[in-house]
Amino acid sequence: MKVNSADIVISAASQKQYPKAPIPEIALAGRSNVGKSSFINKMIQRKNLARTSSKPGKTQTLNFYIINDLFHFVDVPGYGYAKVSKTERAKWGKMMEEYFAEREQLRATALIIDVRHKPSEDDRVMYDYLKHFDVPVMVIATKLDKIKKGQRAKQLKLVRETLEIEDEDALIPFSSETGEGKDVAWKTMLSHLQL
Repeated sequence: MKVNSADIVISAASQKQYPKAPIPEIALAGRSNVGKSSFINKMIQRKNLARTSSKPGKTQTLNFYIINDLFHFVDVPGYGYAKVSKTERAKWGKMMEEYFAEREQLRATALIIDVRHKPSEDDRVMYDYLKHFDVPVMVIATKLDKIKKGQRAKQLKLVRETLEIEDEDALIPFSSETGEGKDVAWKTMLSHLQL
């Protein structure tokens, strides 16, 4: 897909701030510092629409980006970062549940994980959480360029088995550096968006 326009609409801390427009949405979830911002920037061919940070746990709101005036990418706060207080975590949990359980515009979630490592317990919980709310999931196994070609199949199998990915959910090997997997990711997203 060719992206001609991409802009941030709002950073929302609660439901009442979500955009009202009835346009479809793809949420982007993942551990803090897993590369969500790099994924967004690669998908839309922009250097820094989504700000990358060296400080994990920086995104504390739901960031809504409008793409080609057709749909939203919704960057949700990263999970699994220890330096955040329990109060903050509880607040995030409530915000996440409100969004994933009740947002009618949500069509699917891209769950972004680091292909170099076995998915964490937090990754498993997130996948199960999305399935609990009947949200279609595509698992984006990023940082593909950081592993040897010969290790790919083994790592992807580990991801599939650890998360117990269901047959209807895509597992997409991806690299924000090289762009590998970008076309497949777009194709999968567009099939959910039904534009």
